[in-house]
Amino acid sequence: MAQNHLGSKGPADPPESPVSAAAQATDELRAAPRFTLLIRAAKLIADGREYLCIIRDASATGIKVRLFHPLPTHRNLHVELGNGVRHALELVWSTQDHAGFRFCEEIEIERLLDESHGAFPKRHVRLRIALQATVHSGGDATPVSFEDISQQGGCIQCDKWLLMNELVRVDTGIMPPIYAKVRWRSHPRYGLLFERTFKLDELARISAPLQLSEAISDAAAEQPAKPRQAL
Repeated sequence: MAQNHLGSKGPADPPESPVSAAAQATDELRAAPRFTLLIRAAKLIADGREYLCIIRDASATGIKVRLFHPLPTHRNLHVELGNGVRHALELVWSTQDHAGFRFCEEIEIERLLDESHGAFPKRHVRLRIALQATVHSGGDATPVSFEDISQQGGCIQCDKWLLMNELVRVDTGIMPPIYAKVRWRSHPRYGLLFERTFKLDELARISAPLQLSEAISDAAAEQPAKPRQAL
């Protein structure tokens, strides 16, 4: 899966362009051994909002990722893999669909490449997301809310009691109807397994506008109110 690329461009190297301050800032990253990941799904966590991405290059000091949307304005940034392992990041450079980051602390690259450890070994990346929907079950239409979602399934909050292995239809209003089976329950929380698996880029482009919209709303709410001018 990974190939050693000593002396080649590293994860935080920007695309070919005239020398810039951002490019010069990556010089120290080039001293670490490089690894090229053919594809490694992960999520960027920007001020608590989660966005899907793909790690393409990694070393002990930084990573380069494929984005599905412009990187949002942020104060704190982390990357988290499917197994739950999380690392703090510092942005080095970004374009419309790629970005390079420096790890805030040097990591063991072998552990980054091996997802068989951690709290959730080899699990699909799950996004925490505020998504309202309607579940159709036994002739009833019940409002529900997603706690998280992945390519294969999701966790919902539902007031109605659902049956194990029951086939339900979930309407979100922002994606085609989802048919899913109930795989576990701890009322009012239910785990759903989707009948059709989402492609990573498909789920990323569906979820990103929701996260970005909430981030913009939160930023606007934090702005101090302008004083009213005297008449």
